Amino acid sequence: MPNGGLCRFNRETKMDYPCVFPQQLDKNNSRNTSDAVKMALSISTLSLLILLPHALTSTSLPPEKPDNLSCWSRNTKDLSCRWSPGSQGETFISTKYILKYKLRWYGKEKECEDYNTGQPYTCYIPRDLAIFTPYEIWVEASNQLGSSSSDVIILDILDVVTTDPPPDVHVTRVGELDDQLSVRWASPPALKDFLFQAKYQIRYRLEDGAEWKVVDDVGNQTSCRLAGLKPGTVYFVQVRCNPVGIYGSKKAGIWSDWSHPTAASTPSSRRLQTGTCDPKSEEHNSTLRQELKQFFGWVRKHTYGCTNVSIKLYDQWRVWLQKAHKTRNLGQRRGKGELRGNRSTTQMS
Repeated sequence: MPNGGLCRFNRETKMDYPCVFPQQLDKNNSRNTSDAVKMALSISTLSLLILLPHALTSTSLPPEKPDNLSCWSRNTKDLSCRWSPGSQGETFISTKYILKYKLRWYGKEKECEDYNTGQPYTCYIPRDLAIFTPYEIWVEASNQLGSSSSDVIILDILDVVTTDPPPDVHVTRVGELDDQLSVRWASPPALKDFLFQAKYQIRYRLEDGAEWKVVDDVGNQTSCRLAGLKPGTVYFVQVRCNPVGIYGSKKAGIWSDWSHPTAASTPSSRRLQTGTCDPKSEEHNSTLRQELKQFFGWVRKHTYGCTNVSIKLYDQWRVWLQKAHKTRNLGQRRGKGELRGNRSTTQMS
């Protein structure tokens, strides 16, 4: 029988009805199933798009209280601040941070506008800052679920000053001394018109080494002699500055960055034993080395670091050495005189 032809006669209705063969039934079911799947996927996708923001919101939190807020000023001209977003960091929702500041006792509340995208959670105030008057500074965080504020810090610009690294760092040899180098540098030029007392630090390392050795007690002088170095060795030296007590500030100040490394080498110890054929000159060099060893041994007992090593100190040691020589010579003369007296007495008897 052809497809879709009459298949049976209904006695009650006295009518024929078409017969559906299996092949035609499979095609109709397949078409209906495909349409149903497409509709189900469309509904699922639409539901996901509607419910996703709600799901993210339900698993997110209001911003935590920002903490670790700190600020510093370069040469009293600007102010930079940094903070942390809290122990949990940012949530799934984007959080906005605003640094606010105002003069403590008067003035209008202001917002920092220059946020550093390369360093998150920092902001820079380039100008229009007052000194001798403290500021109140804080950070506000906000997202769709709420807001929070950091603790307010109070600071005077003069108490958080840092400066540029010391310029003109020079490292030179100290004559033929094979274990020393002389370091000299200039004061930060940006603070030349300010009343302050700088503190300096030096650090140095071997050319092929990674560990720096720091000299903390340089004080406010702009030179230092490094001793106890290895002969015939290249060293890298850096200096940094801490502007302490600008206009009478009682705070410790903030260290600058280190200067660019400056390289210098100590003389080779063999140079002290070559280049001369005069026995007297060699004897003189030997005596000089012995005296220098005595001097630096005396220095280690009477001073610490670079602070008090100076020509004046060397002169004091020379005076002490001369007195020691005179005392020793006087003792030797007295011993010789007593020996001669004993010989004369023996001859007379």
